[in-house]
Amino acid sequence: MDIRALTPTYAVSPQIDPGDLPAIKAAGYAAVINNRPDAEIPGHLQTEAMRAAVEAVGLVYVVNPVVSGAITEENVATQRLAMQTTPGPVLAYCASGNRSSVVWALAQAGEKPADELIGVPAQFGYALEWLRPALERG
Repeated sequence: MDIRALTPTYAVSPQIDPGDLPAIKAAGYAAVINNRPDAEIPGHLQTEAMRAAVEAVGLVYVVNPVVSGAITEENVATQRLAMQTTPGPVLAYCASGNRSSVVWALAQAGEKPADELIGVPAQFGYALEWLRPALERG
């Protein structure tokens, strides 16, 4: 497990495993957002298996599958809603953490400066400069 906190209330991670969930809860996270489509992953890590595991440890589970290169307005809205309504820090995961960083940035376009939305993920190796036009439009 490799949690990368972009803010005090939002972190990203590569794929997590059900065995990681007790540590995620102990770290203070209140919710887990799954940004991976089921077609990418083996059955034991797919949506319903992860939902059962996440909810079994008492965390909120949000499903928001983001297809690489095809992020939708619905993806952005779902991520934003989860970020705004979860009573505590959120951990979002995908294959590498990149897509979870992209939807985080897009969900805050117009609210935070583009330099911040690009610069924070860059500290963890996520190159989001290509998003600048969308982030500046808000």
